[in-house]
Amino acid sequence: MSTLLITSIGELTTNVASPGDPCGTFADAAVLIDGDRVVWAGPSTQLPSRAADADEVLDLDGRAVVPGFVDSHTHLVFGGDRADEFEARMAGRRYEAGGIRRTVAATRAATDEELRRRLAGFVAELHAQGTTTFEVKTGYDLTVEGEVRLARLAAEVTDEVTFLGAHVVPAEYADDRDAYVDLVCGTMLDAVRRHARWIDVFCERGAFTPAEAERVLRAGAAAGLGIRVHGNQLGPGEGVALAVAQGAASVDHCTHLSDDDVRALAASQTVATLLPGVEFSTKQPYPDARRLLDAGVTVALASDCNPGTSFTSSMPLVIALAVREMGMTPAEAVWAATAGGARALRRDDVGHLGTGARADLVVLDAPTRVHLAYRPGVPIVERVIRGGVIVG
Repeated sequence: MSTLLITSIGELTTNVASPGDPCGTFADAAVLIDGDRVVWAGPSTQLPSRAADADEVLDLDGRAVVPGFVDSHTHLVFGGDRADEFEARMAGRRYEAGGIRRTVAATRAATDEELRRRLAGFVAELHAQGTTTFEVKTGYDLTVEGEVRLARLAAEVTDEVTFLGAHVVPAEYADDRDAYVDLVCGTMLDAVRRHARWIDVFCERGAFTPAEAERVLRAGAAAGLGIRVHGNQLGPGEGVALAVAQGAASVDHCTHLSDDDVRALAASQTVATLLPGVEFSTKQPYPDARRLLDAGVTVALASDCNPGTSFTSSMPLVIALAVREMGMTPAEAVWAATAGGARALRRDDVGHLGTGARADLVVLDAPTRVHLAYRPGVPIVERVIRGGVIVG
């Protein structure tokens, strides 16, 4: 394997915590990569002697480096477009979950190649903007064969595939919800699980009740899948309590939380994944990240890239929104978009640049990570390295 030495890093964020600095930050730093793994990271003055034998040296001339972004919540396999819904919301129409069925119809009509080509475009967007690990959900077909197709296509681009047959009840089951939940928990789950690592459910008004959601999660866990939950997006509800009770890795949205919800999250291993792109696109209130952080809750940030409520693949934008609208510091937002996302996926090999981590790095055309929030909308991701290979 070849070795790569990255030098003259103006500010290095490792996410290897030190006293008073959970981001493990170094000035005038370097990183040594062997193959696809980090073997050393720290101040340039402490470079190990083996760095002198590196096969390649990359001088960053004072640019900042952060770990590759970990986007733990996306919906990237779909057909169609819902720009008209966005336009209507900007004019004052309220968001409701029912628009998902429009995407279901368009996705069912799309060919494999059409979906694969569009998915490849989204993956290229992710890489170009610094995302090196990402999750992809099904949920835009809601038939057995269709959900298998979406999971299979998602598995072509990521190991983090989530079965979301419980996205909404499709129109053909509108008069027999129980039959659809039976399908999700039985035949559909059996067919999809070989392609998936996770199961998810949209526990919300207009989607699935807490009792229905619990049935889905229990079935998924019995089938060997990890648990994720969409919860507390449109109003107060039982999604967070259900996620914590079922030992979910993450509960996502968390916009409307009671004090009991916050206490439950703080006492659990369940990550609160916040999706500010949704609030930007729906004009709903932003989650209160400061409240969660101050209570000791582990917080992640993700894009929720989807055609209806957050059609962005930009983790830098998500970071900027979290700082501007949700009370996070730039350091907290970067940690949540990297190490936090890794926690939400229960991964210890990504989201940080400690020894043995996968060599996923983002080089910023800026001197510090603060510029991710300070310069919103500006393409400051200068270079992306994934598994030791430059991908963007």
